Amino acid sequence: REHSDGTLGQKGVPEDLLFFYEHLRKGGGVVRVDQSLLLYRYHPGAATHSVLETTIWAHRVRFLEEQALPHWATFTIWNAGRQGRRLYRSLTAGSQRKVAAFCDVDENKIRKGFYCYEGSQERPKPRIPVLHFRAARPPFVICVKLQQKPTTVCEELQILLCHLTEFVSLATWKFFIQDLTGGAFEDNLRSLNLQEGRDFLHFS
Repeated sequence: REHSDGTLGQKGVPEDLLFFYEHLRKGGGVVRVDQSLLLYRYHPGAATHSVLETTIWAHRVRFLEEQALPHWATFTIWNAGRQGRRLYRSLTAGSQRKVAAFCDVDENKIRKGFYCYEGSQERPKPRIPVLHFRAARPPFVICVKLQQKPTTVCEELQILLCHLTEFVSLATWKFFIQDLTGGAFEDNLRSLNLQEGRDFLHFS
């Protein structure tokens, strides 16, 4: 914890998430063990309730841009809906320029053919193609909602741990979260024969 630059222990700071990110930055890994190593005590006055979802989101986007996106010249955001568009708007201008397309299965979004970022200061405003997932090219940042919205930093960290599938299998990851797509998304993703970490990563 001494490497946290004094950010831990403050209200409104997702200290568990930041500590975990710093662990990864310093070369740390994650290995699953089938026993409880740490017990979180829940109570109404817990500091975790002071952490806003928008704060967690901002840290996650920053980490994505720092650790993953520099390795890709371009990428596709899987989900042309609200969550995918939110991710696009949250990226820096440089990362936005790397977004080659959105992909989806929604025929209405695909039929429209593009997403126009109205909030951009650029002229003309960016228009990003919206493709069927089979027509899109990897790598993908997947923004498909597969679980109920986390309500605490602890839940957010658990989901993040499950996303690190270099160490936790996809089957294990699915055990932890609630599938809200009826398995259709997993079937679509599996049909592309992609490798997680190289061809796609989850940001949901």
